[in-house]
Amino acid sequence: MTNPEARPAPHLCTEGGLPGLRAEREGGAPVEIVGARAVPLGGPRAMNVRRTLPQRQRSLIGAWCFVDHYGPDDVAATGGMDMAPHPHTGLQTVSWLFEGAIAHIDSGGNSADVLPGEMNLMTAGAGICHSETSDPATGRLHGVQLWLALPEEVRHSLGRGFERFVPEPVEFAGGSALVFLGSLLGSRSPVTTYTPLVGAELRLSPGAEIDLEVDPGFEHGLLVDTGESVTLEGVHVPKDAMGYTGVGSETLRIANGGGEPARLVLLGGAPFGEEVVMWWNFLGRSTEEIRQYREEWENHGERFGRVDGYVGHGGPGRNRDGMARIPAPELPQVRMRPRKNPPPHARFDG
Repeated sequence: MTNPEARPAPHLCTEGGLPGLRAEREGGAPVEIVGARAVPLGGPRAMNVRRTLPQRQRSLIGAWCFVDHYGPDDVAATGGMDMAPHPHTGLQTVSWLFEGAIAHIDSGGNSADVLPGEMNLMTAGAGICHSETSDPATGRLHGVQLWLALPEEVRHSLGRGFERFVPEPVEFAGGSALVFLGSLLGSRSPVTTYTPLVGAELRLSPGAEIDLEVDPGFEHGLLVDTGESVTLEGVHVPKDAMGYTGVGSETLRIANGGGEPARLVLLGGAPFGEEVVMWWNFLGRSTEEIRQYREEWENHGERFGRVDGYVGHGGPGRNRDGMARIPAPELPQVRMRPRKNPPPHARFDG
C-alpha cells in the first residue's frame, strides 16, 4: 500500500511529549492510547484508511513503523483498492486481510493473491515496486497493511523478496490466535525478519480474558478491529485505536468486556534504536537519501525495477485514474530530520 499523504514527514519529525500513561492494575504495565487518523487513498471515491502509525506521539513500536487499518469497506461504493505500481525502500510490507482478496505483483517477479488469514511479506531492501488491486469479485475489503523498518546492517544489501505464510489457529480458553510473525502462545512463524518481532491476530469471545505471556524485552501495540469494550492491562482501548505498552512485561492482560466477539492485532518487538526518515513510501536515514530515491523513481531507475502484468481497475496497465504508475509527490521545502522514539517506558513496580 502506498502512503498518499502530501506531507507525511512531520509525523516523524515533530517534537513534543507523549500523552499521559494510565495504569489500572497493581503491578501492571502503563498503557498509552494511540488514536487513528483518517487518510484517503486517493480519487473521488477514495477508500479511507485509519492510520495509527506513524503519529506525532509515536513513530515506531519495535520495528513496526506503519499501521493502516481499513474496512469493512463496501467496494461497490468506494471502488476498493487500486494501487498502481509504486516504490519502497528500506522496509518490509506485511499484508493481513480479514475479508476480501487483493492481487499483488512486484518487480521481483512475485505475484500472489492476498487472502484472509494468509500473511504476505514483501522485502524492499534497496528498492522494489509493486501493485495492489482488490479482486473484482470482492464485495467487502477489510484488513491491515503494516510496514517494518529494516536495520542499517541489511537495508542496502537485501534483494527483492516475498514470502507467504498461512498460520494454524492456536486455541486458548476464551479465544484463538493466528501468529503470522515471531512466536506467541507456543506458535512460531517461519517468515524471515531482521529484528526481534511478533505479529498476531487475536480473537476473544464475549467476557473472555487472557494473561498473555510475552517477551519482556518487547514493547507492544494492541490494535482493536472489533470490540467496543476491550481493555489492555485494565485500560480501555477504543475501537480503531491502539494501546501501547513499553518493555518489561512478562504478561499482558487483555479482556473483552462486551457482548460481541473482539478481533485484535497484537504487534511487538525489541525497541528499534536507529533514527529513521520516512517520507511517502521511502524509509531512509537522511534527506539526501530520500531525495535520491524520489529522483530514481521519477526517472524510472533500475533501483525499483518494473511490474509486469499489472491490470488495474482502468484495464491492463492502468488504474481507474488512468495511471500506469504512481508519481512521487513534491518534496517538502524543509530538511527532514531523522527521528527515533523516546525510550520505551517500563511497567510499574507493584
